[in-house]
Amino acid sequence: MVTAVAACAALLAVALGAFGAHGLEGKVDARALGWWQTATFYLLTHAVATLALGLSGKGGWYQIGALTLLAGAALFAATLYAMTLGAPRWLGAVTPLGGLAMLAGWGMVIVGALKTQ
Repeated sequence: MVTAVAACAALLAVALGAFGAHGLEGKVDARALGWWQTATFYLLTHAVATLALGLSGKGGWYQIGALTLLAGAALFAATLYAMTLGAPRWLGAVTPLGGLAMLAGWGMVIVGALKTQ
């Protein structure tokens, strides 16, 4: 399941990245386009990390960490995508929660790695 969810997130990141590069140019300002690019970068890199963790075949902390990573990246990216498309700027206060979830996910992966040594 983790690998399928990660692959879906990667597909979505590529599609949204392409949309941002081709569909938003000239329609949003440079700052908003930067938000879009940041969102796409974090979503894609964490989808790939989650995919690798899912393919590792390791359970426990690795799988929980992987899902936490991806949930955090999705929340982080979603708020930036929404603001780029005109959502209220207060939504930016939610963005760090996604970052904290990504940090927690990486922490869980570290715990998993230490427990297997």
